[in-house]
Amino acid sequence: MARIIIRKDNSPIEIKVGGESVWICRCGLTDNPPYCSGKHKKTRVEQEGKLYFYDEDGKRYEVKIEKIKEG
Repeated sequence: MARIIIRKDNSPIEIKVGGESVWICRCGLTDNPPYCSGKHKKTRVEQEGKLYFYDEDGKRYEVKIEKIKEG
């Protein structure tokens, strides 16, 4: 399923379980939720304040948002 992901953090978070590290995805692109699969690396070139769409093949598209004029 394709999805639009709005996120603040794109790197995984480390959780210690029984003395071992488990990495939990925060970018939303993983193939193995909730665990990180390394796909967050695709987000490294994203620009702050822009919205992106990732299709089922992992291809990124910038979503253009028009500003509404007031008054």
